[in-house]
Amino acid sequence: MVESGTLHITGRVLVGPEDVRDELWVVDGRITFERPGASAGAQTRLHGWVLPGLVDAHCHVGLDAHGAVPEQQSEEQALTDRGAGALLLRDAGSPADTRWIDDRDDLPRIIRAGRHIARTKRYVRNYAHEIEPGDLAAYVRNEAKRGDGWVKIVGDWIDREEGDLSACWPRWAIEEAIDAAHEEGARVTAHCFAEDSLRDLVEAGIDCIEHATGLTEDTIPLFAERGTAIVPTLVNIATFPLLADGGEAKYPRWSAHMRRLHARRYETVRAARDAGIPVYAGTDAGGSLAHGLVGEEVAELVAAGIPAAEALSAAAWGARSWLGRPGIEEGAPADLVVYAEDPRADVRVLTAPEHVVLRGAVR
Repeated sequence: MVESGTLHITGRVLVGPEDVRDELWVVDGRITFERPGASAGAQTRLHGWVLPGLVDAHCHVGLDAHGAVPEQQSEEQALTDRGAGALLLRDAGSPADTRWIDDRDDLPRIIRAGRHIARTKRYVRNYAHEIEPGDLAAYVRNEAKRGDGWVKIVGDWIDREEGDLSACWPRWAIEEAIDAAHEEGARVTAHCFAEDSLRDLVEAGIDCIEHATGLTEDTIPLFAERGTAIVPTLVNIATFPLLADGGEAKYPRWSAHMRRLHARRYETVRAARDAGIPVYAGTDAGGSLAHGLVGEEVAELVAAGIPAAEALSAAAWGARSWLGRPGIEEGAPADLVVYAEDPRADVRVLTAPEHVVLRGAVR
């Protein structure tokens, strides 16, 4: 780690997709475009293509495949994200208390959604509050108070009696819950793989859908009209065939359904983007998936047919704006990533940052 009173970064500073500056300085941990005076002290110099710290808009710090993890493992997860340039994380549900991370200047900033809220026996064991519909609004209100402006519910999951994905909540419960969150000043997002859970959630006023593999030509216009965002987590959707293979013997309908959702994943994301639905980059790291995959997720968005500049914005300028956090601007905290080449020309550059600057220090 390099710490200095002044950091001078030259090259191409991507303030926005088309707003490119030649240099910036970091003084006392904050960005300035004004050359500091001699009193600022010695300068550390970096050179390259500069982006605001990347955003993983769907990950889980403090969680693994079995539930909450010890603080040491949470720290390792956060450090892995930092190494990948992901300096702002929207934690989309975790049973672990990770507030201690906020006191660490060397770890990414986290926007928490509290703990998942799921229907009884309709989600991964040890992950969520598992409740019935009559309690949904109360639990959502509580998690809204505990989180950082977001709440996460599980919108659909396998129903073992039906042998396939199905919606978890009746419409009235969803409406009560979303109203409760909004009254607390929080936005609501939902885990959704299937088709039949989406309309009720969007018409009830939900703010975002995670995964959104069940989008169809019937629901895409509704999302676009309401401005409901999606976080496709394509690096996670890539695991669907393996999941389907594992469930084939016991749940053949579910397995076939998961394969269909996987097969059309790129078409689904491309159609959503073409309709004007906001799309953001998230990896779903922390369950069974490794942290540090935000660069791979942006590449997957490009593979789905999203133009490179838009896919980059989904993990940079656009994502930060959506989450209400500053990018590269005068006086903003200096959370930056420096690359050897232009990531707009080839987003695969994102997987190999040259330098990571977090809270003004080179990490």
